[in-house]
Amino acid sequence: MFSQLSGLFSFIQLKETIEIGLRQVTNAISTFDLMSKCLVILLFFLSFTNAFAQEEKLVYQFDIKEEIAAPIWRKVQLAMDEAHEIKADVILINMNTYGGAVDAADSIRTRILNSKIPVYVLIDNNAASAGALISMACDSIFMKPGSTIGAATVVNQNGEVQAEKIQSYFREKMRATAEAKGRNPDIAEAMVDADKVVEGVSEEGKIVTLTASKAIELGFCEGEYNSPKEVLNHCGIEDYTIQKQQLTTIDVIIGLLINPAISSLLILVIFGGIYFELQSPGIGFPLIAALTAAVLYFMPLYLEGLAANWEILLFIVGLVLIALEVFVIPGFGIAGIAGISLAFLGLTLSLVGNIGFDFAPVQSSRLVEAGLIVVLSGSVSIFGSLFLAVKLFESGALSRLVLSADQRKEDGFVGTSTKEFNLIGMTGIAYTDMRPAGKVEIDGVIHDATAGAGFITKGAKVQVTSYTGAQIKVKMTNE
Repeated sequence: MFSQLSGLFSFIQLKETIEIGLRQVTNAISTFDLMSKCLVILLFFLSFTNAFAQEEKLVYQFDIKEEIAAPIWRKVQLAMDEAHEIKADVILINMNTYGGAVDAADSIRTRILNSKIPVYVLIDNNAASAGALISMACDSIFMKPGSTIGAATVVNQNGEVQAEKIQSYFREKMRATAEAKGRNPDIAEAMVDADKVVEGVSEEGKIVTLTASKAIELGFCEGEYNSPKEVLNHCGIEDYTIQKQQLTTIDVIIGLLINPAISSLLILVIFGGIYFELQSPGIGFPLIAALTAAVLYFMPLYLEGLAANWEILLFIVGLVLIALEVFVIPGFGIAGIAGISLAFLGLTLSLVGNIGFDFAPVQSSRLVEAGLIVVLSGSVSIFGSLFLAVKLFESGALSRLVLSADQRKEDGFVGTSTKEFNLIGMTGIAYTDMRPAGKVEIDGVIHDATAGAGFITKGAKVQVTSYTGAQIKVKMTNE
């Protein structure tokens, strides 16, 4: 009986223990469930806050409002690099240009097409010629009221239409760019080719230029807006920060130096300085000016990847050959011609974007333009230096540096005596040791003289061989 009661008591204790354990597990589960719910709520709140914070977009903005040339190509490179570096969400270009160089425009177009960041352009008044090509490379085109885009026929600086070879190249570039961005390639081609007929848009003999409303109608423009703010709102970007391009002083200076007009002035200084230096002995200000101009000419072109080491070397070798022709080799021949040719070639090739001896990326018009800049600048410099050299020393303050007085016989001026010429062939003795200069005695008269070769001891017999540069020259004789 006792054992049965003991077993019952043990069973009751076990039951109570199990119930306590179950209650503890239940409480633990409830606590865990509460914590889980709190954690879920916290994670939801954090994700919501993060999503809200990420709604703000970073917009990078820069301007293209100059002639399309080397300086603006450099500016675009800097802008695109910075936009990708700061991980901008959108790049916005403010454009107002009449166009410019084909090679620079093609480089900008390629850089925009390869951008990993969407690029929008807002045309403020003009996107003509090269500007039209650059605009079509952008993901979206927006125009201010009254703006136009088109008129992309390639012309020279005088407004004359370039050869068909150049037109064909630019025409296909326009077409390919339009195709890449889903725009009508026939309209893009008609902006270059007056013979291209697009029904409802252009007729034969007319170059296409589109207004903002017409561009919207034809799908070349996404909208007509007055400001970047309106453009961004159209794109669904309402919360954003705009970071505008800020060029450093160094960037501005380099951009100025690679301007074709400044390059021409530097070439003037280079050749003018070399010419004036050759007219005077020693090293002076003209040479320093020429070297400084050469550094300013080549340095920015080298930094931009236009001037290669071998092109700069061509210029240096050319100057060395010119110096040899002037100071060492008599007359003017192969060395001088080769030197001038190499110097001009080095200056010309440094202005164009050839890759080694591959000139495929360079338009023939650009190569001709670079050659004309160098040839004309060099010619103006040389002939201008000749003219200035005369005018500067004929009048004004510099005229005092030139001896212009006449030394007339009636005023007491006499020329060098010619009686020493009569001594040629006569003999005498060395009055002093001649090492090689010394004195000789001829017919009882002592004269200053120089030994033509070697040394002559005092008392040796000598004979006069010549009289040049107011100097008697003698040699030993056994007569």
